[in-house]
Amino acid sequence: RLTDSTSTVESTSTVDPGERVKPTKEAETAGQAALARLEIKKANIKNFNTSYATIKAQVKRELEQERKAQQNAQKAQSEEKAKDKIKDNSLLAVTNVGYRCPYLSDEILSQNEWKVKIREFLYEQLKGEDAGLISCLIIKNCNKEKRKIDVCVETLGKYLENIINNPDEEKYKKIRIQNKIFQDKVVPVEGALEFLNAAGFRQKKLLNNDKEENFLVWSADNCNIENVITLLEALKIAESIPLELDRNLKILLPMQASKQTKLPPTFFNTTSVIISAADERNQMLMTKAMREREENERLNKYKFSLIRIKFPDNLILQGTFSVHESFQNVVNFVTENLINNERPFSLRKLPNTTYNEDSFGKTLLQLDLFPTTILMFSWKNRSEQTNYNESVGYLKEELLSLMQIA
Repeated sequence: RLTDSTSTVESTSTVDPGERVKPTKEAETAGQAALARLEIKKANIKNFNTSYATIKAQVKRELEQERKAQQNAQKAQSEEKAKDKIKDNSLLAVTNVGYRCPYLSDEILSQNEWKVKIREFLYEQLKGEDAGLISCLIIKNCNKEKRKIDVCVETLGKYLENIINNPDEEKYKKIRIQNKIFQDKVVPVEGALEFLNAAGFRQKKLLNNDKEENFLVWSADNCNIENVITLLEALKIAESIPLELDRNLKILLPMQASKQTKLPPTFFNTTSVIISAADERNQMLMTKAMREREENERLNKYKFSLIRIKFPDNLILQGTFSVHESFQNVVNFVTENLINNERPFSLRKLPNTTYNEDSFGKTLLQLDLFPTTILMFSWKNRSEQTNYNESVGYLKEELLSLMQIA
């Protein structure tokens, strides 16, 4: 019954766990290795966060110093303008413009240095079996004036086409060396004589109007028709060995960016026409064609553009671009240096110009982003992931080593 009192006795029992089995030596070794990896990972995370925190603190200090230095800015600018030339390289945003040549090496050299190196390389290769193909590259790479190169290629092409189309005509198999066309259009072009030699022409003395003269004479024994056809195609499609502009990537603190503002002479075309003050005063009298010509002359002054991208943490990413490169290349440059390179972002030029996809195909010259430009970086869509990214920074960790902290 419900009112009846009952008592229960709980039975308890104890279980002897027995003696614990010791892990094997292999298990102990694996466990120690796992612990070591965990400690290294923790240390790396701690070191990076500490490093970034140090950088943020440095940025804050520099911004404060920059504000204090503004009162002396006017005087400093006046002194800078009074200088005829830059004597202190520390004031240069970049010291020079460099190039890479993927076909030869990873060296960074000036354009003129690469021309010398490419020429030496090609003439060394000329000693090999592909002399005909190499001579095509010499024609394209070792001569300055494009017009002369084109005229020479056209003339050489006619020599070979005549042989291909008229293999039995003796008159097409010889070139009189003193011929005016040959002397004017072929001889001055480096690599042209080497090309004719590879195509089967050899120098011989022949009678011409009862007088012995020097000729270049073609023989199938030196180069058969099939190889002549191959060389003709190679001559038509040969191109200059490309050079890639080195971005000269830098990570700058605000104070560094404010000091390093000068550009080297290599940024400009020194042959640009300078418009006189009188011309400027008479702009109202200019025709449309004259104004367009003046604008073109102004634009032709610039060869390169120094692009600086400022991030919300005040770090600045700097790169060098040709003014004829598209804005897409700037976007790619930023993307490849971000920690999170999959999140969409915006680049904005103050006060209120934002560059969208319609601008990506336009050149820096067309967008008026030269000779120097500062673009402000921001994420397009903010989220928790965005906030996390901001806590660890925007740029890849390895880039921070490029920055000098005072």
